[in-house]
Amino acid sequence: MDTIIGAMWVALGSILGGTARFWLSGVVARRVGEAFPWGTMVVNVSGAFLLGILGASAAGHGIFAAERPWQFAAIGILGTYTTVSSFSLQTLSLARDGDMMRAAGNIALSLSLCLVAVAAGFAAGARVFG
Repeated sequence: MDTIIGAMWVALGSILGGTARFWLSGVVARRVGEAFPWGTMVVNVSGAFLLGILGASAAGHGIFAAERPWQFAAIGILGTYTTVSSFSLQTLSLARDGDMMRAAGNIALSLSLCLVAVAAGFAAGARVFG
């Protein structure tokens, strides 16, 4: 029963995270175009920042240290909000189209910005949650 309840929390969070990803990546793509996967980049970097905040809360024994809030927010919402699969496919598409500079740029920017964002989120969360 405990596993079923956990799965329900993840599923509820997934509805929100997937919807938010669809909406935000679409807004960004419509505003700046799709020659470079900026929509996916914005989603992944903002998701890394938010996960850093949740991680700091969990480390500081805040609300996200508890199992259900973590399942709902970190696994459900942010697990479906961020997207390594889209990043990977878009990078491969750039490379297959012969645009190696954009493919390499996507890899370098995604990795560095997501690491900076998760660290910044963790630092911000540590200030709030102790």
